[in-house]
Amino acid sequence: MKPEVEIYDTTLRDGSQGEGINFSVMDKLRIAEKLDAFGVHYIEGGWPGSNPKDMEFFKQAQRRKWKSAKVAAFSMTRRKGVAVEKDDLMRQVIEADTPVVTIVGKTWLLHVTEVLRAKPDENLAMIADTVRYLKDHGKMVIYDAEHSFDGYKDEPDYALATWQAAEKAGAQCIVLCDTNGGCLPSEIARITAVAKNKLTARVGIHTHDDIGVGVANALAGLEAGATHVQGTINGYGERTGNCSLTSVIPLVHYKLGKTGVPAKSLPKLKELSEFVDEIANVRHDPRRPWVGQTAFAHKGGMHVHAIGRAARSYEHIDPASVGNFRRVLISDMSGRTNILMKGRELGFKLTPETPELKTITTRIKELEGQGYEYEAAEGSLTLLIKQILLHRDLPFKVDSYKVSVSRTHKQAALCEALVRVSVEQGPLEVNLEGKHGRLAKLSGNGGKNFHESTGTGDGPVNALDSALRLALTKFYPQLKNVRLTDYKVRILDGIAGTAAKTRVLITSTDGKREWGTVGVSENIIEASLQALVDSMEYALLWK
Repeated sequence: MKPEVEIYDTTLRDGSQGEGINFSVMDKLRIAEKLDAFGVHYIEGGWPGSNPKDMEFFKQAQRRKWKSAKVAAFSMTRRKGVAVEKDDLMRQVIEADTPVVTIVGKTWLLHVTEVLRAKPDENLAMIADTVRYLKDHGKMVIYDAEHSFDGYKDEPDYALATWQAAEKAGAQCIVLCDTNGGCLPSEIARITAVAKNKLTARVGIHTHDDIGVGVANALAGLEAGATHVQGTINGYGERTGNCSLTSVIPLVHYKLGKTGVPAKSLPKLKELSEFVDEIANVRHDPRRPWVGQTAFAHKGGMHVHAIGRAARSYEHIDPASVGNFRRVLISDMSGRTNILMKGRELGFKLTPETPELKTITTRIKELEGQGYEYEAAEGSLTLLIKQILLHRDLPFKVDSYKVSVSRTHKQAALCEALVRVSVEQGPLEVNLEGKHGRLAKLSGNGGKNFHESTGTGDGPVNALDSALRLALTKFYPQLKNVRLTDYKVRILDGIAGTAAKTRVLITSTDGKREWGTVGVSENIIEASLQALVDSMEYALLWK
């Protein structure tokens, strides 16, 4: 079935122009394959001839079978004063051997006369010659009308003439581009409606997010009659970015009620968003609409109470419909409903009648008042609830520790940590030597073993982590797979200077799952140890 709205992805070309975004050839191929499997209709692979990487991408793309998407090469109209058949740009785009070619041309008379320094009629000929030449070579041509809206606002008759020149030469889609990203949705809607009225070809929309309305402008264009929308995954792009397809795709389906990508693909949207971020080596934005971690997160007690009874009272859509999930956050603003729902989310069998529910709620509020924060530290929260429900301590305890840092003018700083732990285990003889320290059994006493280990590291926290890990891995081998992926420090009381209370948030993984833990103290080493201990204890909950 033909889609009512065509989705054109330009992550690999326009998106790669964003600051900090750099794709290898293999990166581009992996993203293209993911987009194809997801069901986008066009994948713009790059600009043939602009760099060797894009040329190699097109060579590799020719050898692959694409299930649903058409691969598009991007270029511009023939150069001023050069016959189209003699223009190297045209030769390179033909050699890319893609079924679709997207050509950008000038709409704004200011650009024609001041930037291109061509006569208005010559620009029209450049557009028509290029489109016609590519059509004669069997290509589907999409024409990107650069600065469509700024051009139309300045010289409407000339802007319209450029669109009509592309259409008359055989372009199958005329895409109106808000290249500067500075237009308002009302302007986009008005000018798109004019184009829809004057053209018989499909009308498309391409927007940027310079004033924060890239997605709103794309929707305004679609509602005014455009049936083709261009954008990038996660909104990558020049300056502040392009229109984000991770917002547009679900908006088309769920809010406009039009067909775009296959409906079966929509629950994979969050996965697609995270995949592209991972390839681009960009940390996933938790506040990204639809697919971010906080998109369906609820904190206020009134909100949580309401969604417990009717989810749609505070959720515009079922999170699972885009591959996301509901999260209930815990803070000093939490009511008992927050604790109840969060506990269930974490796997505890809590009911309003659970006698410990009030104790859990009170204790969390007390700790939040001291500076603890559990929104990103669900590992620590799980341990806290477990401890209160089971009325017993967890399997090991740090009895004492010592951290030292020494340095001479000839040597770098040496960080060493000594940790003494008690473990709920039977007798065990241990004698290990390793890169980061040594571990030796001290004694056994009443079912507990007391152990001391020394670790070294690049800094005091790294040394403490090494020593703790050495003390525990012989008893709990699964901890060998646990590693820290993030370490954040926040000063909670800046006016206290170096004696200020500090919150440490640690993110850990065992290769299968990721969790956060938290520690708070005036001593940054103590706060770090709290978070490290919680991280290890949480890992032991998993078989």
